[in-house]
Amino acid sequence: MEHSARPRRGFVAFYRRYTKTWLHALATAALTAFGMLTFVHNGFAVVAVAVYVVPPIALYFSGSEFGGVDSGGTESGGTDAGVSSVDEPAAESGESPAEPDEDSASWTATDTPTDATLFDAVVTADGAYAVGQDGIVLADAPECEWRVALPDGSSADANDLRGADVTTDGNAVWFAGDGGALGWLNPETGRHVDHSAPSGITDNWADIAVAGSEGDETILLVNGSGQVLCGRHRNGDIAWDDPVKPGSGSSLCAATLVDTSVGYLCDTNNSAFETEDGGESFRRIGVESADGTFTDVASTSRGDCAVTADDGVIHRYDDGNWTPIRLGDEALRALAREDGRTVACGDAGIIYQRAGATADWERIPTPASGPLRGVAVGARRAVAVGEGGTVVVRGD
Repeated sequence: MEHSARPRRGFVAFYRRYTKTWLHALATAALTAFGMLTFVHNGFAVVAVAVYVVPPIALYFSGSEFGGVDSGGTESGGTDAGVSSVDEPAAESGESPAEPDEDSASWTATDTPTDATLFDAVVTADGAYAVGQDGIVLADAPECEWRVALPDGSSADANDLRGADVTTDGNAVWFAGDGGALGWLNPETGRHVDHSAPSGITDNWADIAVAGSEGDETILLVNGSGQVLCGRHRNGDIAWDDPVKPGSGSSLCAATLVDTSVGYLCDTNNSAFETEDGGESFRRIGVESADGTFTDVASTSRGDCAVTADDGVIHRYDDGNWTPIRLGDEALRALAREDGRTVACGDAGIIYQRAGATADWERIPTPASGPLRGVAVGARRAVAVGEGGTVVVRGD
């Protein structure tokens, strides 16, 4: 017997889309109505559960896409304000991410001296760094042997470090995290300086972005309260502006700086923000029709950025327009871009990469056995990090 075609994406991704349709709204209303009738007879409880649970299951296994109607009542596959639908995979080449060729599948596992979860990484001209749980900072030697650079953070208080970035000249690695943790490290000498609790703020920093040369940096810090703190580091001293909330107060989860003027943020309410004055002010630039929750943002030039989401979709911003591209079903956790190359990583140890703006996306299985939470791309190498002290690398 030939079975009905099942949707090619998983049930979780299917159900996210279903909850935004009029069918889900109708099922919810029916659940409420029959639930109120349980005072007449308890049997209505069974009916209430059935009218809510059965429709999405039946639709999923039948392969139906809600009768061709999306949450806005328009034909599926249509666009809204220049944003294309994610119901089709719509990779920029018009196809799903390609399987890698032998040369591109070169991500390899590297031994590390920790089993702590690593949340972020940076690549410099002379090596790479990773930060994570309990304030650990790892550095790799030229022969790619990872060592502990700092065992418990810049202030020796073992607060988790969530984000890291490197100055434009590569001469300082900055990192930030829980309890207001903030510090920098000189890659050449190994010397580090603690700047924790900037402006007396001891909130948990979710990410940090840095631009400029060492000793002359612009710094952006974002937290779960929706605040961004902007600072200017000049010859050892940092002048901090008052924290601002560019959005509604939803948790800011990621930040990136193109240069000392232009930068981008994203929050967990599917909003992205742009600054053109080094963090003094921000404007919301989207996104209007995203289903997943945003997790990271990356950019290499003004007017061109991308954000990842936990539904396997990457959203690309290009001069005012947002284009969603489905890479897979796994949640995407981190994103990095460098000279046209883009790398995204996420759950199940999967990496997606693209060699240029017009190249196909490639789906790369890696030796990682768990989620990858941070990724960095440099001129000659790339690094992804995750749970259990996992580090996978590509390049020299």
